[in-house]
Amino acid sequence: MAIVAIENLCKVYQLGSLELRVLRDLDLSIEQGEYVAIMGPSGSGKSTLLNMIGCLDRPTSGDYFLGGQNVAELEDDQLSLIRGARIGFVFQSFNLINQLNVIENIEVPMYYQGCSERASARRAKELGKMVGLGDRLEHRPSELSGGQQQRVAIARALANDPLIILADEPTGNLDSESGAEILKILVDLHKQGKTLIIVTHDDGIATNAGRIVELFDGRIKRQEYNKS
Repeated sequence: MAIVAIENLCKVYQLGSLELRVLRDLDLSIEQGEYVAIMGPSGSGKSTLLNMIGCLDRPTSGDYFLGGQNVAELEDDQLSLIRGARIGFVFQSFNLINQLNVIENIEVPMYYQGCSERASARRAKELGKMVGLGDRLEHRPSELSGGQQQRVAIARALANDPLIILADEPTGNLDSESGAEILKILVDLHKQGKTLIIVTHDDGIATNAGRIVELFDGRIKRQEYNKS
């Protein structure tokens, strides 16, 4: 069974008297353990699709099944619970809390799921070490490089062992060396069986993905499976 199954999904934004159709009758199925790169020009609907998959927005019409559950018509509070428990997010701008150190930033999703302080601290420490920040666990974001901050964001995304990990241009704000390091972490996560869905312009990410989904004008223009 597909982890993500999207059927006839449309998204229309009402701008005064104008209708902006961003996604048009889109069908997409993603299996557990896949590594999918979503690509396309600006305005093609990439970020809107990622928001739909991440339960940050609801479709105007169509169905979206996450882990077999149709989440397309759920209320906001229900979507919030699903986001916290089943989806890990990695953003281009890191979205870390400056007042918190590395361990505390990683703990945030677990706090909202009601984990005990001892259990969340233990898991946060393990995840921090896993992404190569064992010697930076007490540092705050302002004391870290961009690449290190993105490592924290990846660890935070893994905190609740989500069904899927979504990343929006995860190497977009990084230099080439840091971007390569983040790419390696993502590839390693895929090898461990994690389901990754990444919006990117980075050819390195696309090359390493198992499948490239290219959008154009809110529709899937092309899907290509990498042979490697």
